[in-house]
Amino acid sequence: MTGQNYAEKMKGKRGIARIIRTAGYSLDGLRSVYRHESAFRQLLWLNTILVISAFVFDFSAVTRMVLVAASFLSLIVELFNTAVEAAADHASAARHEPAERAKDAGAAAQMLALALLALLWLMSLWREYGFNLF
Repeated sequence: MTGQNYAEKMKGKRGIARIIRTAGYSLDGLRSVYRHESAFRQLLWLNTILVISAFVFDFSAVTRMVLVAASFLSLIVELFNTAVEAAADHASAARHEPAERAKDAGAAAQMLALALLALLWLMSLWREYGFNLF
């Protein structure tokens, strides 16, 4: 089956069949990234600990929602960063200035997402516990 025929066949799916197929592709993507990207694995485990911690600490419901959302945001940004890197590496193994900028921008986005995550955790801990935390 050619690429175009495959695309036409997939676009022809509607309703629940399309939703199920798309969910399968999403799970395949998560499995693949977990298997091949150590940065994603590290972030997944870090954020798993942080999400559990958000429910262990005596935070308000709104604070918990913000902390969980920030954890998911850092994972989402890492998935996009991984996708950009894979596409850039696939396009050319040689050093290519636009590809380098794209990869650097993805890394910068992840750095900002992690800075936001750390800042929100520090603010939440400070707000609830102040100096009593340490």
